[in-house]
Amino acid sequence: MVRSLWTGASGMIGQQSNIDTISNNLANVNTFGYKKVRADFEDLIYQTIRTAGTPATEETVVPVGTQMGHGVKLADTQRIFTQGSIQETQVPTDMAISGEGFFRVQLQDGTYAYTRNGSFKIDENGRMVSAQGYWLLPDIVMPPNYLPDSVNISKDGRVEVKVPEINGNEPIPVGQIELYRFPNPVGLTAVGENLFKVSNASGEAIPGRPNDLGMGEIAHRFLEMSNVAVVSEMVNLIVAQRAYEFNSRTIQTTDNMLGTATTLKR
Repeated sequence: MVRSLWTGASGMIGQQSNIDTISNNLANVNTFGYKKVRADFEDLIYQTIRTAGTPATEETVVPVGTQMGHGVKLADTQRIFTQGSIQETQVPTDMAISGEGFFRVQLQDGTYAYTRNGSFKIDENGRMVSAQGYWLLPDIVMPPNYLPDSVNISKDGRVEVKVPEINGNEPIPVGQIELYRFPNPVGLTAVGENLFKVSNASGEAIPGRPNDLGMGEIAHRFLEMSNVAVVSEMVNLIVAQRAYEFNSRTIQTTDNMLGTATTLKR
């Protein structure tokens, strides 16, 4: 069968994966802490018909070889961990990381996950948790009868609240936010719910305090928005759509050529 049929088909499959990736980015344009994903491609194995350097005569060699490609495939989907825009919310338990680092939460099975989404809440026990109820680690527990609007989180992660019954109008410390970074953050495994888990490629988590030793600082009463640029994604979508059409056109052209060949006997 003509090689170009399968080459064009591989191109269509590849561009479908590209469009799937772009559509997921656009779907999460308003997801707090979301990091966009880029689809990377690589060409497939080549059929070498003639190798460069093959002797042509006793004194000369072929300067250029002949190789025929077999299309393209998806190599990886790389997550881009650039900083998203910071949006003010005025919610006392909202935090944004300006710079490097992740928050750590504990899942229901006792394992750890990491997130850039700083939209935290206070549960019935006074513990600071994610929107899904996962504990923020290290534990931040509010004392009884604290004033919810008095929560203050400094740039270096110190959490203070006011409890009139204990210390009048003076704030008291209740905990310290810690951040975690990785040797290779793009190697983290996304598990949904704005969470990532450690993999063999990411390396182990490196803990540290905000605004210290390369960690980002905490922006209190702010949230980090998605780093998806809608205009760029729309341009990428147009390019992917046209590339899909071009590959489908090669299949149609090849089919026309085969149709011509089958009518030669007439």
